[in-house]
Amino acid sequence: MTGKVISINISDQKGVRKKPAKEAVVKINYGIEGDAHASEKWHRQISLLAIESVKKMRAMGLDVNPGDFAENITTEGINLPELPIGTRMTIGEVELEVSQIGKECHTRCNIYYQAGDCVMPKEGIFVKVIKGGKIKEGDEIAVSM
Repeated sequence: MTGKVISINISDQKGVRKKPAKEAVVKINYGIEGDAHASEKWHRQISLLAIESVKKMRAMGLDVNPGDFAENITTEGINLPELPIGTRMTIGEVELEVSQIGKECHTRCNIYYQAGDCVMPKEGIFVKVIKGGKIKEGDEIAVSM
């Protein structure tokens, strides 16, 4: 199964819309350099959300773009929530492992109030970094089940 990187998104604060970056450095067992969610202390080092999910929100009348749901990588062509935990994927020279599907939101975050809804808890996934390197917009994503 393959897909593609539509956008790489980074922010220096948690709970806010992320800004697009053409490329990023991904560090092993850490995440994306310069992103507030990167940490060696947990399994949600990088978040992914499909452009198909973003388009679903646009169809509901919301003015949203990649990064608006605080996802690090916006993908295309992969049904992310159907990937089992432990699934490996490569983006360029980077290797990732699915560590969590969706998330529980105990309270409505800034993303919810800024975008009017949030698909991240239902359709986003999280990965940990197995092998670091550089990634860039347009890179192919290869999923190995």
